[in-house]
Amino acid sequence: MKLLLLAFTHAVAIAFGVALGIYLLPILIAPAAPTVAELADTAAAAPFKGRFKRDLADSDMFHWGDGELSVGPRAIALQGKIAPGPDYKLYLSPVFVETEAEFMRLKPQMVRVGDVKTFDNFVVPVPSGIDVAAYTTAIVWCETFKEFISAASYR
Repeated sequence: MKLLLLAFTHAVAIAFGVALGIYLLPILIAPAAPTVAELADTAAAAPFKGRFKRDLADSDMFHWGDGELSVGPRAIALQGKIAPGPDYKLYLSPVFVETEAEFMRLKPQMVRVGDVKTFDNFVVPVPSGIDVAAYTTAIVWCETFKEFISAASYR
């Protein structure tokens, strides 16, 4: 019995450590957030605006976004915060989605813009060949864990 209890407590401690590492590692290795000037420049050049909100269907206490989104032909910027996590990608979608199931169903119609590496504001360059006006919604998605983080309709 003592050996079983010892094995159980060690397994719980290891599981907790792994979970904590998955959560903290992206925060620890995140690059510096964009400056106020970078955000202002991107917002000034952006013809479209949107808002990430915490109360979307598949958002929860670990997967959320909150703030003002600026979408321009050269860059997409968030003045706000998103929940920290690993392997975040920014997608553009032709329709608004707020659940993992909707995202997976419509993913073939979306375009991946790039990586989101900061959690307190971000600026993601738009690759040439992507017409942001051809889409209506920006989505932050965790590729590794297939988790919906947030979405903002901008058109």
